[in-house]
Amino acid sequence: MELRVQDGRAVLAGRDDAGEREVDPHALPLGAGLADALHEWAKVADAVVRSDASSDGVASALVTRRGRQLAGRLAADMGAPVRYADPVTGELFTVEVPAEGEEPEDVEDAGEDAGEPVAEAEREPTPWGTGLTVTLIVAAVVTFTVYRLSVGLAETSTWLAVLANALVVGGISPSVWLARNVPVWRWVAYGVVTGVLVAWLSLLAGNFL
Repeated sequence: MELRVQDGRAVLAGRDDAGEREVDPHALPLGAGLADALHEWAKVADAVVRSDASSDGVASALVTRRGRQLAGRLAADMGAPVRYADPVTGELFTVEVPAEGEEPEDVEDAGEDAGEPVAEAEREPTPWGTGLTVTLIVAAVVTFTVYRLSVGLAETSTWLAVLANALVVGGISPSVWLARNVPVWRWVAYGVVTGVLVAWLSLLAGNFL
């Protein structure tokens, strides 16, 4: 079985007597939340590919990592190795079935996708102090950058400023969406979202947009 991304959707391809067949993950008896997680990942992967992001960029690396994690869960559910076609690089990987008693690589993500709490003993302490500091610094930088860029463009044309904001947000959205659950990068993602919102509120308050 091979995990692929086609037109923003996850598909599973396999061969039988009639040749190759592709099926939607929802058509298979997968674990709770896995089919939805596969489609969510495929949608973000498709956005990253369409944005022509570099194959060694942060967003691409997160897409590859998340895809391999989901392939591991899929192999565990199906009880058979799964080939994973990386949507960014095109490389093929084979993910084996976890050994008996071994948890899938992203056991923490699996619990969250299924809506089941992860035992507190299995969680690492959340670094609130360091994390929020990173978030505040990133938010300040993003707020200043977006605000100054928008004000400068608004002097020429308000619509140009609006278009620039739409392009910037559209370009960073896939990376921010993927980073929201990554232990270190999530604080950066929170800062980016906060910074953009604060900048927009400031611009609206100043009647620039």
